[in-house]
Amino acid sequence: MSTQPTRGVSAQSDRFVHDLLPPHEQWPELRYDLPELQLPDQLNLVHELLDRAVDKGWGNRPLLRAPRITFSYAEVRERVDRMARLLTEDLGLVPGNRVLLRGGNSIGMALAWLAVVKAGLIAVATMPLLRAKELGTVIDKAQPGVALCDAKLLDELQLAQQQHPVLRRIVKFNAPDDPQDLGALCAAKPGHFPPCPTAADDIAILGFTSGTTGKPKAAVHSHRDIIAACEAWPRHVLQATPDDIVVGSPPLAFTFGLGGLLVFPMWAGASVYFPDNAYTPEGMVQVINQIGATICYTAPTFYRQMAPHAKRHGVAGLRICASAGEALPDATRQLWKDATGIEILDGIGATEMFHIFISSAGDQVRRGAIGKVVPGYRARVVDDSGQEVPRGTIGKLAVLGPTGCRYLGDARQTNYVKGGWNYPGDAFIEDADGYFFYQSRDDDMIITSGYNVGGPEVEDALLKHPAVAECAVIGKPDAERGMLVKAFCVLKAGEAGDSAMVKTLQDHVKAEIAPYKYPREIEFVASLPRTETGKLQRFRLRQSA
Repeated sequence: MSTQPTRGVSAQSDRFVHDLLPPHEQWPELRYDLPELQLPDQLNLVHELLDRAVDKGWGNRPLLRAPRITFSYAEVRERVDRMARLLTEDLGLVPGNRVLLRGGNSIGMALAWLAVVKAGLIAVATMPLLRAKELGTVIDKAQPGVALCDAKLLDELQLAQQQHPVLRRIVKFNAPDDPQDLGALCAAKPGHFPPCPTAADDIAILGFTSGTTGKPKAAVHSHRDIIAACEAWPRHVLQATPDDIVVGSPPLAFTFGLGGLLVFPMWAGASVYFPDNAYTPEGMVQVINQIGATICYTAPTFYRQMAPHAKRHGVAGLRICASAGEALPDATRQLWKDATGIEILDGIGATEMFHIFISSAGDQVRRGAIGKVVPGYRARVVDDSGQEVPRGTIGKLAVLGPTGCRYLGDARQTNYVKGGWNYPGDAFIEDADGYFFYQSRDDDMIITSGYNVGGPEVEDALLKHPAVAECAVIGKPDAERGMLVKAFCVLKAGEAGDSAMVKTLQDHVKAEIAPYKYPREIEFVASLPRTETGKLQRFRLRQSA
């Protein structure tokens, strides 16, 4: 199969993003080795996922659900088309213009995203908790002229706009009684908008990384990238059906959430439920039972917090529980399985790759492993020179497939892509059967007295102790050992964080794994620093240590 598809005719007259792509020699190799990855040169992903849904007989099926309203595929298309008309006719936007999106997970946010991309514009979704300074960083990078913002989140964006006048217009949504609401402004528009005739390689989104290591980067993804991602993990591993009802906590502004809670359900003809407020662990279990949800997406920490509620109330209709965003400790996997009988569907992906590229489901799961390479991708474990290491040896993960990293105007491109391969920044071991075992972020590997220690392995051991609610393990600089293993532990209510608990946990780890891996320092904390997507910010713990 061709690894370099022919190029369609671009519809994006605004070339800002195209012109800031890395030079072609810094691009990853993009491979389309499966028949389903042979996509047409002209491709609008919303046309494929939404307009064609009616042709497939899904027009009257539910797509977007909320506590008081449900929209079918046909109803969503009508609303999306009206919004696309407003964006292009009234706001004067042309293909390739960037539109900043600010909102939590809601029907309004989903409709806005679909309208932007169908019109050939570029969606720049932002996390709801970003403050004006952080929003300013995004505006500086993406140069959006228009923003669509949830009415509850206007304040910080308006502050950012004052400092960044390139953002000339903000239109609110989720304000149904306001005549300036997005829905009200486009209510009189005709309900048919011909999709922008984008080339498959025209840009659909700028996905900002979650900032676990500091300043976020903008990953560029095309219409082809997102449809190709649908033909990989969702087709071969997830295998959702039109009867599935999806719930989850990852934000739509995060590619894990965008895929899991919008794009992938649409590809399968399924529906998605958005609550009025952010989920609590008990609240998600209650919603799963109330609406008969069958697929759940969330992070490992949330599954751990949900487990006692799931054991108490049950999760009768649930059949798939997908986890990504951070390492899934085996202790959490077993805790959830004991509570529900369901094997968590683990996966590793990256904003730079759009979504999951290593995963296994059902009877293909191997304890302790994330899984095998998703069909359509290739992966290997390599040394610093890019040479594959023997099976069973720790090295750096390198991946290629139908998606890959292209940063917007960022010198860090050459850190991520080397020799055509993507380097997500993770240390792995691949076994003889092709299963991949996560060890740590490659810059988080702890080398103590000449031994390699993966923080997640120590974390998994600590989490098996009944007193530990959450934990994180880092390497702390040490004159004698180079590094020593340090743990930050959040204890369960009623447990005392004293010297006796330190020794108890150290002895517990020594009994679980090789004794040299035990944490020589344990600090008890009330909470762990996380990004808005739930990822642990180990760099902040290293700074504090």
